[in-house]
Amino acid sequence: MILVFKHFFYKNYVGLSLWPFIILKTDAHKTDTVLINHEKIHLKQQQELLILPFYAIYVTEWLIRSVLYLDSYRAYQNISFEREAYHNEKNLDYLTTRKPWSFIGYL
Repeated sequence: MILVFKHFFYKNYVGLSLWPFIILKTDAHKTDTVLINHEKIHLKQQQELLILPFYAIYVTEWLIRSVLYLDSYRAYQNISFEREAYHNEKNLDYLTTRKPWSFIGYL
Protein backbone atom coordinates (compact mmCIF):
# COMPACT_ATOMS: atom_id res chain seq x y z
CA MET A 1 0.00 0.00 0.00
CA ILE A 2 1.36 3.40 -0.95
CA LEU A 3 0.73 6.43 1.27
CA VAL A 4 1.71 10.08 0.77
CA PHE A 5 2.88 12.31 3.65
CA LYS A 6 4.73 15.34 2.37
CA HIS A 7 5.75 16.63 5.82
CA PHE A 8 7.21 13.30 6.93
CA PHE A 9 10.53 13.59 5.09
CA TYR A 10 13.86 15.17 5.90
CA LYS A 11 15.72 17.13 3.20
CA ASN A 12 16.09 15.17 -0.07
CA TYR A 13 14.47 11.94 1.08
CA VAL A 14 11.33 11.12 -0.92
CA GLY A 15 10.42 7.54 -0.01
CA LEU A 16 10.39 5.18 2.93
CA SER A 17 9.25 1.61 3.53
CA LEU A 18 7.63 0.77 6.84
CA TRP A 19 6.12 -2.70 6.57
CA PRO A 20 3.62 -3.03 4.91
CA PHE A 21 3.56 0.54 3.59
CA ILE A 22 5.55 2.57 1.11
CA ILE A 23 5.40 6.20 2.20
CA LEU A 24 6.17 8.88 -0.38
CA LYS A 25 6.72 12.62 -0.18
CA THR A 26 4.35 13.54 -3.03
CA ASP A 27 1.69 12.00 -5.25
CA ALA A 28 4.02 12.55 -8.23
CA HIS A 29 6.43 9.96 -6.78
CA LYS A 30 3.79 7.24 -7.24
CA THR A 31 4.74 7.07 -10.92
CA ASP A 32 8.49 6.80 -10.26
CA THR A 33 8.97 3.10 -11.02
CA VAL A 34 12.61 3.11 -9.91
CA LEU A 35 11.75 4.63 -6.52
CA ILE A 36 8.84 2.23 -6.03
CA ASN A 37 11.08 -0.71 -6.96
CA HIS A 38 13.73 0.50 -4.47
CA GLU A 39 11.12 0.61 -1.72
CA LYS A 40 9.69 -2.79 -2.69
CA ILE A 41 13.18 -4.25 -2.30
CA HIS A 42 13.17 -2.90 1.27
CA LEU A 43 9.75 -4.46 1.89
CA LYS A 44 11.13 -7.82 0.78
CA GLN A 45 14.16 -7.40 3.08
CA GLN A 46 11.84 -6.53 5.97
CA GLN A 47 9.63 -9.53 5.27
CA GLU A 48 12.47 -12.05 5.18
CA LEU A 49 13.88 -10.73 8.46
CA LEU A 50 10.45 -10.81 10.11
CA ILE A 51 10.26 -6.99 10.19
CA LEU A 52 11.59 -5.94 13.62
CA PRO A 53 15.07 -7.48 13.21
CA PHE A 54 15.35 -5.57 9.91
CA TYR A 55 14.97 -2.25 11.75
CA ALA A 56 17.36 -3.29 14.53
CA ILE A 57 20.04 -4.34 12.02
CA TYR A 58 19.43 -1.24 9.90
CA VAL A 59 19.91 1.16 12.83
CA THR A 60 22.88 -0.79 14.23
CA GLU A 61 24.61 -0.84 10.86
CA TRP A 62 23.94 2.89 10.40
CA LEU A 63 25.37 3.70 13.86
CA ILE A 64 28.52 1.64 13.27
CA ARG A 65 29.07 3.11 9.81
CA SER A 66 28.43 6.64 11.13
CA VAL A 67 31.30 6.18 13.56
CA LEU A 68 33.54 4.64 10.89
CA TYR A 69 32.86 7.30 8.25
CA LEU A 70 32.14 10.25 10.57
CA ASP A 71 29.41 11.11 8.07
CA SER A 72 25.79 10.04 8.63
CA TYR A 73 24.77 10.33 4.96
CA ARG A 74 27.72 8.25 3.78
CA ALA A 75 26.85 5.74 6.50
CA TYR A 76 23.27 5.59 5.19
CA GLN A 77 24.50 5.01 1.63
CA ASN A 78 26.63 2.09 2.80
CA ILE A 79 24.04 0.19 4.83
CA SER A 80 23.83 -3.24 3.24
CA PHE A 81 20.06 -2.94 2.73
CA GLU A 82 20.50 0.38 0.94
CA ARG A 83 23.40 -0.87 -1.16
CA GLU A 84 21.30 -3.80 -2.40
CA ALA A 85 18.29 -1.56 -3.13
CA TYR A 86 20.31 1.15 -4.92
CA HIS A 87 22.29 -1.39 -6.92
CA ASN A 88 19.14 -3.12 -8.17
CA GLU A 89 16.48 -0.38 -8.20
CA LYS A 90 16.59 0.05 -12.00
CA ASN A 91 16.13 -3.69 -12.59
CA LEU A 92 12.34 -3.91 -12.43
CA ASP A 93 12.57 -7.73 -12.58
CA TYR A 94 14.98 -7.95 -9.64
CA LEU A 95 12.41 -9.10 -7.10
CA THR A 96 11.39 -12.03 -9.29
CA THR A 97 14.99 -13.32 -9.43
CA ARG A 98 16.30 -12.15 -6.05
CA LYS A 99 17.54 -14.87 -3.73
CA PRO A 100 16.67 -14.71 -0.01
CA TRP A 101 19.10 -12.84 2.21
CA SER A 102 20.75 -11.17 -0.80
CA PHE A 103 21.58 -8.09 1.26
CA ILE A 104 24.33 -10.12 2.99
CA GLY A 105 26.38 -9.88 -0.20
CA TYR A 106 26.39 -6.09 0.24
CA LEU A 107 27.86 -6.02 3.76
